[in-house]
This record gives sequence, C-alpha cells and structure tokens, in this order.
Amino acid sequence: SNAKSWIASFQQKERDRTGIKSLKVGYNKVIGYYLEVTKPNISQVPDDYIRKQTMTNAERFYTPQLKDWEGKILSADEKRVALEYELFNEVISVVANHSKQLQEMAVLLGELDVLTSLAEVAVNNNYVRPSITDDCRILIREGRHPVVENSVDGGFVPNDAEMDCSDEQFLLITGPNMAGKSTYMRQVALIVIMAQAGSFVPASHASVGIVDRIFTRVGAFDDLASGQSTFMVEMVELANILNNATAKSLVLLDEIGRGTSTYDGYSIAKAVVEYIHNKDRQGVRSLFATHYHQLTEIAESLKRVKNYHIAVKEDGDDLVFLRKIVPGATDKSYGIHVARLAGVPHKVTKRAQSILEDIESESVISRESEGSRKRRSGAKYTQLLLVDPEKGDEKDFDPVAEEIRDLDLNNLTPMEALNRLHAIQQKLKES
Repeated sequence: SNAKSWIASFQQKERDRTGIKSLKVGYNKVIGYYLEVTKPNISQVPDDYIRKQTMTNAERFYTPQLKDWEGKILSADEKRVALEYELFNEVISVVANHSKQLQEMAVLLGELDVLTSLAEVAVNNNYVRPSITDDCRILIREGRHPVVENSVDGGFVPNDAEMDCSDEQFLLITGPNMAGKSTYMRQVALIVIMAQAGSFVPASHASVGIVDRIFTRVGAFDDLASGQSTFMVEMVELANILNNATAKSLVLLDEIGRGTSTYDGYSIAKAVVEYIHNKDRQGVRSLFATHYHQLTEIAESLKRVKNYHIAVKEDGDDLVFLRKIVPGATDKSYGIHVARLAGVPHKVTKRAQSILEDIESESVISRESEGSRKRRSGAKYTQLLLVDPEKGDEKDFDPVAEEIRDLDLNNLTPMEALNRLHAIQQKLKES
C-alpha cells in the first residue's frame, strides 16, 4: 500500500518537474521499474534520467531514487511471500494436530445440514411424516413428485398409490403419451426412498413397507461407446432386474419392449409381467407402464396384477390430460393427438389417423381373453414359411419341399447351388 502511494506520488512529481504530462512509471519483470517518455517528449528529459530501454515509440529511464525504491519494494515483496508461507505452515500444523476433531465436526455439520435442509423442505412444501412398517404394503395418499410439483404451471395433481403382496402387487399402467405415467412411477419410488432415508414426504399420508432395493428401467438410451443399441441397453438392464429383484424390492418398468418390433416387444413385455408376478412364487412389487393394451387382459389370469390408467378428456380433436390415475385399463394411446399438440403438420396427423384406422381394422396382434385366442385378419407370419403347418396334413407331399430337403448342401459348389435354385424357381413358376 505504501509502495503504491509512493509510486503515484513520484510519478506526479516527475510530471510536474519535467512538464511531460504523459510521463508514467511502469514495471515489468525483466527491467524492473522505469519512467517511460514518448518520442515527441524526449527533448524535455532531464540530465539525471538514465536510459534503460529504447522502444519504437518511447524511451524508458530510471533515476537513482527510483532504483533505490525498487530495491525496497521488491525486497518487501519477498519478505511478504516468506512471511505468508511461514504463517501458512503454522496453520497447517495447527489443523493437523486437530484433524480428528475437525473431521468429526465435519460429519456432524454434514448431518445437521441434511436434517435442516429436509426440515426446511418439509415445512415449505407441506410434507408429512411417513410410517415405516415391516409388512409388504405401500400406501400413499395424495402423493406428489418432489421436483416436478415445483416446476409445473397450474399446480401439481396428486395421486394415490396402494401396493401389497397379496392383491395389488403388480400395477399395470396404461394411458396416453405425456399423460404422466413415468412421473407417477417416479414419485412413488422417490417417496419410498425419502421415507426410508428419514425424510418427511410429499403426500397427505404415507405408509411404506421396507424396500431392500429399487430397480428401474425408465427412458431410452443407447451406449455408442460400447456399441450397444437402445434395445440392447434395455435388455441388459432388464436382465439385471429380473435376476436380482426380491420379494422386498420395488421395480419400475416403463414401456418394456418398445425398442424392437411390435411382435417381439409385446411378447417380451408379456413374458416379463408373468415372470415378475410368479418370481419365487411370491412376486415382486412392480409398477409397469405400457402402450401394449393387449397386456391389460393378463389381469384376468394373474391375480395380483391390477390395471390402472391415466385419465384424459377428449374434447373434439383436443385432448385434455387430467393427470389422475384411476382403476381400470384403457385401449387408446392418443399418440396422434400428442403429435398434433407437438406441432406436427396437419397433413401428417390426418394421414396417420387414416393409417391407424386401417391397422385397427386388421389387427396384427392376437387378443387373448376368456382362455381362448381370437385371431383377426392380418399378417400371419413375420417370416416366409415353405410349408404352412395350418394348411392340411403335415404329411402332404410337396415335391419342391422334398427336393430342397434332399439337397446335399455340404457337397454342392456355389455354381451347382445356383443352378439347383434356378431349377426350383422354374418349377414354382410353372406350378
């Protein structure tokens, strides 16, 4: 501080003495402190100025007085750094001697920080104290998502959740895109986590049976680094869930099977529902969101599966999301309505509606109800069959099939194989 004051005072004094208003005192690490005078003012430089450096547009000088103060200032800086380092080492020594107490205090302050933060959130957001039980039941009244409720306009719509291991163990949730299925599942899981962590929860009432682990398969992600597609990642995560979930676990599955064909996806989804319901003869508490509406019929054969859906209101071509989960299944996804809301051109959504009506009139997925299979018209197989097992006796003679069956593929050259294939093709054309 004193050095800066002296430098400023010295600069002003030299300006007054020389009459050079642009004169200034500067510093760099190479030449130290200097007086800089521009070329047009060189003629006014006093005789006691000693040249230090020549620049393109200026000359740099020093005086014995400036040189003396330079030594004092730099010496003071060195002493300051040395003193600072000495004091720093003393502080380190004192802290090291009390490290155990400081670490214990840090842990206690961390716990206090967590508890006060949870208390503040609970008071500000009207949370309630949950009950933790040893049974299998999860009962939530007017549950809310702790994050989403603070970011939605118009207020968050609360929902109930009731699960147990005897009657409502597996909740199969259907409903439109964007209706809130994923948010509902996440809020149930978050309330369970918060309750078991010792926090109050966003609900009017909550009773939580102990959960050992929460397994989730929500969202769609690929893993380009390891060369795994979205569907492969989904299946890897699903395998982990199916292999490790216990009767005390909570499973969240969102649209399993959507990453592959309709046939494969539906088959996998149905098999997963059956497996989880029957796992270890006890089943696992699960929330399962799906757009495969045919799955809802599985509740008729699996006693602990219960159907729920997110309510919506149709107003002409408009769709109003009520965000309320209610018992029962729905048979619509309203995907075209959502596309319209997203701003997809009317020409596209109109064409999509026309295609949807055609598909619905020729459903390609079998409906299973009342223990019997009802197959409508549509694609019968997803791959070419040389012989249709549903047409007549399997022992009916087919010369083309017989010829293909008798081919000795191991001993055919490529050219011979092409010739035989051409001959078979000709026979098929003639027949």
